[in-house]
Amino acid sequence: MTILDIDIENGWIKQAKRVISPNYDNRPDNYELEIIVIHGISLPPGKYGGEGIDQLFTNKIKKKDHPFYKKILNLRVSSHVLINREGNLTQYVSFLNRAWHAGKSEYKGRATCNDFSIGIELEGTDEEGYEERQYIYLSKLIKSLRSNYPSLTNGEIVGHSDISPGRKTDPGDSFDWAHLSNLLLK
Repeated sequence: MTILDIDIENGWIKQAKRVISPNYDNRPDNYELEIIVIHGISLPPGKYGGEGIDQLFTNKIKKKDHPFYKKILNLRVSSHVLINREGNLTQYVSFLNRAWHAGKSEYKGRATCNDFSIGIELEGTDEEGYEERQYIYLSKLIKSLRSNYPSLTNGEIVGHSDISPGRKTDPGDSFDWAHLSNLLLK
């Protein structure tokens, strides 16, 4: 997939595949988007491709597909966007709605980060480096989000581990924050 720009209209990325998750709700009244949260995910753990992530975010996990799925069968979670290893984008929840990606979380003393954040999943693990095309599309997405939602212009980009320390470790030590920062300057 070659994406020159990422266009957002009415909360949806025009160039992304849509897999609508039922796991979202309305943001609180008078909210402002303040942070972008980067996550890492692979399902089953350490495996790439397949339908596991889509199934998780749409409550269609099949416990027979992998032993790990028994542990997550009853989770009700989602994210706004997934960038897979090839750089393809899948959007599950409109940016105008609250995706259920952060769980119990806090940012600068403020709880419930889902209220004021965008959640972006990268297909990967804490230990294995992410692909260059994922960084490229992530930087393009962040630039588009900042252009479409001015409250994000000076908003921080954080890892799930930053807002849920001790509970979450993603996107992990393998995520190259300096490289993302350099791409955002271009």
